[in-house]
Amino acid sequence: MEQILNFSEPYNVQLFDQVVNCMYSGVNRTEMQKAQQILTQYQQDPNAWTTVKPILESSNNENSKFLALQVLQKVIQQRWKVLPQLEREGVRNFIVITVINCSKDENYYRQHKLFINKLNEVLVAIVKQEWPQNWRNFIPEIVNSSPSNETLCENNMNILKLLSEEVFDFSSGKLTSKKIAELTESFCNEFSLIYQLCEAILTNAQKPSLISATLQTLLRFLNWIPRPYIFETSMLEVLITKFLPIQQFRNDTLRCLTEIAAMVEPKYDEKFELIYVHVMRQMPNMLPLQTNLPSAYKNGSDYDQKFVQILGLFFTSFFTNHLQVVEKDQYGQLVLDGHQYLIEISKVDETEIFKNCLDYWIFLARDLYFSEKKNQANVYTEQTLFLSTPPSSRKLIYSRILSQARLVMVSKMAKPEEVIIVEDENGQIVKEYMKDVDSIQLYKSMREVLIYLTHLDYVDTEKIMLEKLRAQVTGYEWSWHNLNTLCWAIGSISGAMDEKDEKRFLVTVIKDLLNLCDMKKGKENKAVVASNIMYVVGQYPRFLVAHWKFLQTVVNKLFEFMHEKFPGVQEMACETFLKISTKCKRKFVQRHQGENQMFVEKILKELKNHIVDLEPQHVHVFYEAVGYMIQSAVPQDQERLIKMLMAMPNHRWQVIMSNAAQNLPSLCDPTTIKDLVNLLKTNVSACKSIGHAYIYQMKYIFREMLEVYKAYSQMISQEISNIGPKAASHANVRMMKAVKRETLRLVESFIGNTEDIQLLVTQFLPPLLEAALGDYKNSVPDAKDPLVLSLLSVAMDKLQSGMNQYLPTILEYVLECTLPMITTNFEDYPEHRINLFTLLKSINKNCFQSFLQIPAQGFKLIIDSILWAIKHSTRNIFETGLSILQEMLSNIEQLGNDGIRNEFYSKFYISILNDVLYILTDTLHGSGFKMQISIIHHLLYVVATNKISVPLTENQNESNDMFVKRHMHSILHSSFQNLNTNYIQQFIVTLFNYIHQEQEFTNCLRDFLVTLREYQGQEDTSELFYEERQRKELEQKKVIESVPGFLPPVINEFAPNQDEE
Repeated sequence: MEQILNFSEPYNVQLFDQVVNCMYSGVNRTEMQKAQQILTQYQQDPNAWTTVKPILESSNNENSKFLALQVLQKVIQQRWKVLPQLEREGVRNFIVITVINCSKDENYYRQHKLFINKLNEVLVAIVKQEWPQNWRNFIPEIVNSSPSNETLCENNMNILKLLSEEVFDFSSGKLTSKKIAELTESFCNEFSLIYQLCEAILTNAQKPSLISATLQTLLRFLNWIPRPYIFETSMLEVLITKFLPIQQFRNDTLRCLTEIAAMVEPKYDEKFELIYVHVMRQMPNMLPLQTNLPSAYKNGSDYDQKFVQILGLFFTSFFTNHLQVVEKDQYGQLVLDGHQYLIEISKVDETEIFKNCLDYWIFLARDLYFSEKKNQANVYTEQTLFLSTPPSSRKLIYSRILSQARLVMVSKMAKPEEVIIVEDENGQIVKEYMKDVDSIQLYKSMREVLIYLTHLDYVDTEKIMLEKLRAQVTGYEWSWHNLNTLCWAIGSISGAMDEKDEKRFLVTVIKDLLNLCDMKKGKENKAVVASNIMYVVGQYPRFLVAHWKFLQTVVNKLFEFMHEKFPGVQEMACETFLKISTKCKRKFVQRHQGENQMFVEKILKELKNHIVDLEPQHVHVFYEAVGYMIQSAVPQDQERLIKMLMAMPNHRWQVIMSNAAQNLPSLCDPTTIKDLVNLLKTNVSACKSIGHAYIYQMKYIFREMLEVYKAYSQMISQEISNIGPKAASHANVRMMKAVKRETLRLVESFIGNTEDIQLLVTQFLPPLLEAALGDYKNSVPDAKDPLVLSLLSVAMDKLQSGMNQYLPTILEYVLECTLPMITTNFEDYPEHRINLFTLLKSINKNCFQSFLQIPAQGFKLIIDSILWAIKHSTRNIFETGLSILQEMLSNIEQLGNDGIRNEFYSKFYISILNDVLYILTDTLHGSGFKMQISIIHHLLYVVATNKISVPLTENQNESNDMFVKRHMHSILHSSFQNLNTNYIQQFIVTLFNYIHQEQEFTNCLRDFLVTLREYQGQEDTSELFYEERQRKELEQKKVIESVPGFLPPVINEFAPNQDEE
């Protein structure tokens, strides 16, 4: 087999075929693995491409030819420019001849389609390198060769389609901006020849496959060709009148019309009118409006289903871009018919088709909402005495369509994130353990539509929802799915109605749902209804706040559900209780008329009964919920309420502490350890929500908690001393580590919430650091808790300069012993990694001055750890490292101290530049592109503007900017030897020239990286455009901020109750 790696003699194609056959269809596993290994070596050999010609000429094995073409394609993409001119011409001519010969024979062309497609890809790869400079007559050649043979003409169409895709659809990030401009200009300049060829085929050809290939190629051309070719020729007429009515060409033609519909060219509005009118006049013959589309789609062929999908795309594209063009009296019915088709398409049970329709319903509803709002503003401006505003004519025109859209949304509503009781694929009601991300995103989009639709006509929305709810109660439409989608839709429009209308609507909904819960038999049915009740009430805090008695009823119902054993019900009851507590917390700590105590006191007195059936994790949620109530109580009540809340945990805590005081080994009892973990988790939940007032509870347990922490630290150390490091993984040690971890979480939460900084610094921090830092330093790596690092980060952010005195100790006890754990590889101790770099970020942000005062060796250790972070393969770690480095460089400049700046850069400039260039040019750190650009720009800026007045290295005999240019050239040339040295030099000079033009600087670097990807054979360059995508997403978010219902409604918890109403 190894003989196929011998490229110095005439190539043995027969042996190559045997090796390929062995790999794909061998019977001996060992032989197959050996063949695969040999072929991998063959593909990696730089001389393998020289065997492509004999293999393509002599081999009868399709797999062999395909493999050879892959090798050649890789050479064209990565090494084409370093091949001698004669060899490039030889390869080009050979591939052209091979493509022509393979395409002329109809039978061969049909039987070897995959091979010929690969040949086309290789040819297009050559064209991208050679055209237009070295192959100026490429377009005339391919056009002139087409009339000679229909099959050749068909393949030429495929080549042109592939080239168009490579230049206009997939070039972003793969070609430099200069190359894209060259190819685009060449294509446009010579398109007249291509158009004449397409026109001749569509006018005269009879061969269906050739016509289809031409239509598909034309589709790829439409988004870039000069517009007169589309609108000022016979193209549109040919498409609509000749090919759209023919079923065989209908889908390809409709795709072309959809692409045209996406264009916005006001001067051709009359043409767009004609497109729509002609298509709608053809529609009754293609798909009658009365068709039951969901059923027809379900039973239709793949081709018919594809037609429905493309038709949906045509309507959504046309209406999104040209609705106003056809909103004329003479086209009124045609426009409504088009929307009726979209309604029917929206009913089809296919998610991707529905998502496309959904995007348009969002567009239409938003457009009508804002035009209606503008109409109202104009009316009020002109005649302020109007008591009500007449609806706009557009809103009336679409009223029937909008009503049907509401019904579709309500019937198909996706599941929101809060719902965890679901129907599985077997029709069973179960608890959901993994969130369905696609469903959550779909819910957000459908919610957006329903909110707009509710604003446009809340009466119709309410009517549809209440009618469907009555159908549930009567049993006419009863099913778990129907009830779920209805209630999810009801919950989604919270805040979209006027408060008075919302009250009337919600009272009816809740009463019907409670009646339904009483009516239905069986645990599964009751669980579904209960889940929906909890979801709906949790979505309407504004109503609950305004109606105290109703709020009481809802909470008492939740307490009932907390005793329900059906999977998921208790969890959802606790989560709903938490949601209500955060939104309505003040209502629970007010003394309402006719009541002699706050409702929170009533809850606390019956606390044991409420939580008796709950799992520990649900108890923690309950405590967090009550904590929010206590947080909103007046200060003089808080201490008493906290004592009531923590009475049961504190009693158990005191029992454990008393036993430990008499017999310390009692802390080793597994039940005791488990109880301590749960007690601490309960405290963490309470601390998180109570806030600063938790200090009363913290004073009660703090000292004993630290003693327990120290005791377990000693026990763990003793266990490891006796058994060795493997003891850290033993069950009893893991349980003790869990107690320590929850202790750290509690203290971290307390520090983050407390407002008494002085008390924190004097009473809590010194004993805490004494207990945590020494233990962390002395523990074996597997026993070091990463939460110590997280705790220190929170303390840094809270106390800021107040932590300066502790910084040397922290670096000594934490940094020096953690770095060896994480710098041996990129995998071990992931939590320690991210927490350490987060700590460094906090120190850099809050204690930078102290940073500079630590000993030189310690500061070097910090810089080394940051540079290690930016090279890490985990995204959040290297992005944290880049963020630290970026902020540190900014801090150096803000100090304005030339001495500090010179000292810093003389020690670290070159190492920072080297490492940032390294990660910029690899493929693992693309998401940090924006920060990498910023750092490199800063480094070049400070030398270009002479801000550094000392040499950057020893024995430097030239200015800093010249030294940096030469150093960058050396690094890039040694790292990427395929790059021409003149190209590298020109790139560096251009980079420095753009030092005051940040956008051009970014584009220059981006083009350089695209060139590198080309030589390295890497495809994914999407991260180079990450900041542009992020900017667009932020712009889209701003659009909906002004619409009531999208953001949580403003709740006035001090408003009087409206129960009497």
